[in-house]
Amino acid sequence: MMDEIEQQPAALERTLREELPKIEAFRRRIANRPISMVCLVARGTSDNAAVFGRYLIETLVQVPTSLAAASVTTLYRSRPRWKDALVIALSQSGESTDTNLYVQAARESGALTVGITNEQDSSLTRLVDEVFLVHAGREKSVAATKTYTGQLLMLYLLAYALGAPVPPKSLERLPALAERALGAKKAVAALSERYRFMEQAVVVGRGLNYANAFEFALKMMETCYVVAERFSGADFMHGPIALVERAFPVFIFAPPGPTRDTTLDTLRRLRGLEAETILIGPARDSEAAALATRTITVPATGAVPRNCPDDLLTPVPYIIPAQMFCAFLAEQKGLDPDRPRTLTKVTQTI
Repeated sequence: MMDEIEQQPAALERTLREELPKIEAFRRRIANRPISMVCLVARGTSDNAAVFGRYLIETLVQVPTSLAAASVTTLYRSRPRWKDALVIALSQSGESTDTNLYVQAARESGALTVGITNEQDSSLTRLVDEVFLVHAGREKSVAATKTYTGQLLMLYLLAYALGAPVPPKSLERLPALAERALGAKKAVAALSERYRFMEQAVVVGRGLNYANAFEFALKMMETCYVVAERFSGADFMHGPIALVERAFPVFIFAPPGPTRDTTLDTLRRLRGLEAETILIGPARDSEAAALATRTITVPATGAVPRNCPDDLLTPVPYIIPAQMFCAFLAEQKGLDPDRPRTLTKVTQTI
C-alpha cells in the first residue's frame, strides 16, 4: 500500500500525458452534442471518486449530475430515459458486474457512455463509447490508492472536455503537488502512533473534498478496522455531532475556498465539546490550526484558473496524507493493509 501511495506522482504524470490527446479529441466530438445531464456509476473507492466528479461537473460545467443507483437497473429492471445524457462508469478493474450492466443498459437506451478504468483489456472497455485509462500500473494492494487519484485526474479532464474552465496546463501541477504531499510521511507516521487503539472516528469534508471524507473513512474501515463515519460539514452539524464527546477523534479536511468559513464553525463547535480534532489543511491557515488538536499539513496548491474555486486542486494532495495515515495505523495495529480480511481486489455484485 505504501509503495503504491508513493507511486502516485508518476502515475498522475503518465495519465495526463497519455490521455490528454484523447480528451482533446473527445472535447471536439461533443462540442455540438447537447448534454443535458451527467450520471456517474461506480462502487467502492471508484464511487467515492464519482462523488468528486459530481461536485466538479455541477460546479464548473453547471450540468445536473447524479450518482447512479445501479440496483434500479440490475435488480428492478428499470430502464431510465437517457436522451441527451452522458453516463460515466468508473471501475479500477473494469470488471464490476453491476457497474458494467448499468452502463450497457444506458448505452442501449441512448446515452453517450464513457468508461474510466485502470485495465485496458477489461470488460468495461468493450461496453462504452469512449474509454479513458488511468495509467497507474498494476495495483497489488487490495486498498486502492493510486487508482483513486488517477480517477480524480480523469474527472478533471472530462470536466474540461465538457466545458469547465480548467485548462489542462493547470492540471500539470498535480504530480508535483502529490510529490510534495508525500513529504508529510514522517509526521504522519509519528501521528499514527497516537491512534493505535482508536476504534471509532468521524471524517468530515465538504464540497470538492467531500469525496475525500468518504475515501478516508473507507480506508480506515477496510485497512484498520476502525468504525469510521463520514459526513459533509453541513450534515454533521444537523445531527451526527451529537455522538461526539470528550476526546472523540474527528478528522477534518480544511482547504481554502468556499467551504473554509463553515469548516471553522465546525472546528469551534468541536473545540467546545473537547473533541480530538485532526485537521488536514495548509500550513498558512493558522486560524484553523489553532482550533484543532492536531494538524496534518499539506502543500498550498497555488493560484487557480479564473472562475474556479480556491480549493479546485486540493483533493489530490489532501487525500495522500490520509492514505499514508491508514497505512501506518494498520501497521501500528499489527494489521496487513494489503490483505484486509474477507476482501478481494475485484468485487462483483449485482
